[in-house]
Amino acid sequence: MTDLANRQAPYLEQPVAGLPGRPPRVPILMYHEITAQPRSAGHLAVAPDDFDEQLAYLRASGYTTLTAAELVQGMAGQAVEWPAKPVVLTFDDGFADFHAAALPLLQRHGCTATLFVTTGWVADAEPAAAAGAPCAMLCWSQIEEASAAGIEIGAHSHHHPQLDQLGGDLLSQELEVSKTMLEDRLGVPVTGLAYPFGYSNSQVRAAASAAGYRYACVVGNRLIGKRTDRFALPRLTIGRLTSMQSFSQIVHGERLPPEFLAYRTMTKGWSAVRQARSLLNRIAL
Repeated sequence: MTDLANRQAPYLEQPVAGLPGRPPRVPILMYHEITAQPRSAGHLAVAPDDFDEQLAYLRASGYTTLTAAELVQGMAGQAVEWPAKPVVLTFDDGFADFHAAALPLLQRHGCTATLFVTTGWVADAEPAAAAGAPCAMLCWSQIEEASAAGIEIGAHSHHHPQLDQLGGDLLSQELEVSKTMLEDRLGVPVTGLAYPFGYSNSQVRAAASAAGYRYACVVGNRLIGKRTDRFALPRLTIGRLTSMQSFSQIVHGERLPPEFLAYRTMTKGWSAVRQARSLLNRIAL
């Protein structure tokens, strides 16, 4: 890409105001594989028939899908028209089944989404391929086709590392290389990031802002609040065991299913462990 002069400057890390004229409880859903034969963690895979049913439910219930970038614009008061019932669908990693299964279903139901791509895992990423990439990942032409179809493409780092365990230069490279590769291939600014594994800390969030991203997603398993940091947008895990009753509760946002309390408890505990590990790594250096 030869000209990114129109890229907007990154936002400083800071809390954001509520959505204009509307409570800021927009659900951001997190998907991985859309397949009945998962290649990675099976509990994160959603069967195509189940995904089809979920999209049909959203449309029948009056929901409008937004990209994550559109949500952030709304949070900043830049939305021209804010839908009555917004929801955001995000997909991590860049599995090939997004093109084979998810994209046709999204188009059938008139939905959009945000796809976060691990650039080193792209099937034809040579010579920049990352070691240990999963099988059955998207190729560049499929990513370009998704972008042309109106899907927002965001970055998911280059090697899919635990970003909060990296030092300054390595951290910057992970964030900048993936962003640059996507922009060069797609010809559009890439403003969104999803942290691999959902891991981040203040250093990682500051690095994301410095790299030119406008927002970033964690996991969180909670809804957006009035003072949500745009570099720590929480998402809700949708997986193999998510029933339609649970899905309904999740998107309505009134009371999350009980399993999300367990998710949050595990996340907080693991976050404390990682902070201690990161501190020990810095001391060792």
